[in-house]
Amino acid sequence: MYARPAGALENTPRGRDAQALLQRCVHCGFCLPACPTYRVTGNELDSPRGRIYLVKQLIEGGPVGEATRAHLDRCLTCRACETACPSGVEYGRIIDLGRELAEERLPRPAVDRVARIAITEVLGRQRLFSALARIGTWLRPLLPTRLSARLPAGHTASGARLPARHARRVILLEGCVQPGLAPEINAATARVLDRLGITVIRARGEACCGALAHHHGRSGPALDQARRNVHVCAALLDEGAEAVVSTASACGLMVKDYGRLLADDPACAAAARRVSDATRDLSEILQPSDFSRVGLARGTGPRVAWQSPCTLQHGQRVTGRVEALLEAAGFRLELTSGATLCCGSAGTYSMLQPELSSELRRRKIEGLTIGSPEYVATANIGCRMHLAETSPVPVRHWIELVDQVLLRPSGA
Repeated sequence: MYARPAGALENTPRGRDAQALLQRCVHCGFCLPACPTYRVTGNELDSPRGRIYLVKQLIEGGPVGEATRAHLDRCLTCRACETACPSGVEYGRIIDLGRELAEERLPRPAVDRVARIAITEVLGRQRLFSALARIGTWLRPLLPTRLSARLPAGHTASGARLPARHARRVILLEGCVQPGLAPEINAATARVLDRLGITVIRARGEACCGALAHHHGRSGPALDQARRNVHVCAALLDEGAEAVVSTASACGLMVKDYGRLLADDPACAAAARRVSDATRDLSEILQPSDFSRVGLARGTGPRVAWQSPCTLQHGQRVTGRVEALLEAAGFRLELTSGATLCCGSAGTYSMLQPELSSELRRRKIEGLTIGSPEYVATANIGCRMHLAETSPVPVRHWIELVDQVLLRPSGA
């Protein structure tokens, strides 16, 4: 697809990048059936190909209105279209650019703009969000059903910090909302890794990964958060940590992209590349043999339906690893349907597009429970909380399930 950058984009590096991104699209339509929103609405402007046309109009200085923004807003940024695309179109970068251009050329009404900034600021500040989550848990009976359903009924004790006793060390990104909504995930991670001979180091001074602001077209604040994390993580890598580990696949995807996002920043471009190259999803630093080594046997655990977050399978392109680890830990994987489709969580999407999000969740849960599993396992806090609101079976992070069997007394 050819685009002629106009206006502020004409003869600029940004305009040339935009042109190069669009040129790979050959209008083939393979992306349409892969797109969750198109499958619900049937409107091609709610498909990747349709949205690419809208972004082309923005690049060329064409008219932009509320309808354009609505179709761009309805994109989940799940990137299932990238997996399906035979031409290698980097759709995630295109939609992020389109949203930035739409924000620049058609500022949102003040109320909408303030609400979106408030959401990203609250969710992106770990201490503030954790405090609000605790207050919300205490006031749960008094809150509206829609809000109370998003809060945990209570927290599992996160456990004491484990001593640094192993030669292998990894940096664990705690995340923004995860410590407030499910601190047991990072605690389980620390216990499992300790059992396998790896010490977890906390990234003191960690900021939000930047994904929330970035996907709302606020690239400035997102890059500031990225720079802070690069500084913190690079220092710990200098001290001998072997990897930066995330238990939230959405955060891991963003951090893996720091090298590209900060490539033009001479002050931290090299460090950003180093941090990106060192970043791993939790499943990438474990091997199935690790579990057999500590006495776990195949086929002895509960039945589990695996839900691979979009940020893991389409973004990071990490596939098959968690399934192999769960099976090695003894769990029996049930058949599911619609495995490549988004659950509808997508960061703040479930708050800003509740109807579409709820329908996508309904379809996802239907596909996950066809085999009557005892648990649904996932790898992202957003998916975990979103699915748990209506799932008929418990939804857990996969590392919580592994921790559960590792803590089980022998013979139990």
